[in-house]
Amino acid sequence: MNKELQELIPAIRRFAFSLTGSDHDADDLMQNTLERILDKGVPDDVHLTKWAFRVCRNLWIDEYRSRKVRQDATQKPELQESAVDGDKIITNQITIAQVQRAMNQMPEELRSILSLVVVEGLSYKEVASTLDIPIGTVMSRISRARVAMVNWFKDQDMRIFA
Repeated sequence: MNKELQELIPAIRRFAFSLTGSDHDADDLMQNTLERILDKGVPDDVHLTKWAFRVCRNLWIDEYRSRKVRQDATQKPELQESAVDGDKIITNQITIAQVQRAMNQMPEELRSILSLVVVEGLSYKEVASTLDIPIGTVMSRISRARVAMVNWFKDQDMRIFA
């Protein structure tokens, strides 16, 4: 299981980043996910990848609720990392920031499903199995998430840079 878990680290990290929107918070969430899996183990009848995403998501929900109460300082824009020189790097960072802002406006249930499908490349069936929800719910939430993204960019009079 340790080798499988090591191979999953990049995917867990990407998913954690898509939930948190911060490198530091994503690293913490990934570490907490790995610790939880190593401490508690994986049920015999569950696929490790699906279990890891579920554990990560549940840990984030707990953290997100705690942050709402504490008003965590990492959410302040003045504490975010600054951009690096280079047109392409700056453009990419602007695009990522725009997408993060748009995703942060979505409810967690839409954001996590969009992340699993778009960032992690899971199929709707895999997402349904991972989150233990009907596939129709996944399809509905993906549709609403995409509409929310488009509407957010229209409302902000913005476009995603190519």
